[in-house]
Amino acid sequence: MVVDDHPMWRDGVSRDLEAAGFIVAATADGVERARNRAAAVTPDVVLMDMHLPDGNGADATAAVLEVSPHSKILVLSASSERDDVLDAIKAGASGYLVKSASVDELLGAVRATYDGQAVFTPGLAGLVLGEYRRMSTAPADDRAPEVPKLTERETEVLRLVAKGLSAKQIATRLSLSHRTVENHVQATLRKLQLANRVELTRYAIEQGLD
Repeated sequence: MVVDDHPMWRDGVSRDLEAAGFIVAATADGVERARNRAAAVTPDVVLMDMHLPDGNGADATAAVLEVSPHSKILVLSASSERDDVLDAIKAGASGYLVKSASVDELLGAVRATYDGQAVFTPGLAGLVLGEYRRMSTAPADDRAPEVPKLTERETEVLRLVAKGLSAKQIATRLSLSHRTVENHVQATLRKLQLANRVELTRYAIEQGLD
C-alpha cells in the first residue's frame, strides 16, 4: 500500500512498484484513509509519507498497525529531520528512506522490508542507533520518567503476547474483541515507549512474564 497525499508522486511510485512485479493493493492520501484501507487489504508492506493532511506518518503508522499488525511500514519521505525519523520508528516503522532514493534503491528497500530487515537511508541508521544508545547510557536523572504502571488487563495481554499468541488467539482466550486486544497492545507500546511487538516480547521476557 502506498500512502502519500501528492497524487503524481503516489501514482508514480505505484507504477514503479507494479512494473517491478509488486501488487499495489491500495493507496491512501491521509491517516484515516490509510487506516481504513489497511484494515480492508492488510498489506504486507506500506510505503508511508511523513506529512499528511490529517496528521503525520507516525500517526498513520500507529493507525495502520492497529488494524493490520503484521504489516511492515517503510517510511518514504522528503524529510530527513531527526524528530521525524525517531517518531516514525517509535510508532513502529521498520525503516526510513528519503525520496531522493533511486527507483532501484526503493525496490530493494521494499523487498528488504518485506523480508523483515530494517532499511534506512545512509546516515539515518546511525541517528537511530545513536539515540537508543544515548537513552540506554544516560544517567538516571537524564532518562525518561519512570515507566508508567500497566493495568492488570494490559499485563495479562502482554504475558500472552510473550507466549507468541496472535491478537485473535488472545481475544479468544480472554473473551475480548480483536480490536480491544489491539488497543491494549498499542497502549502498552506507548506506555513502555517501545517501537513494535518484537521489543514488547523482549520486554515481557525480561520481566519474567513469559
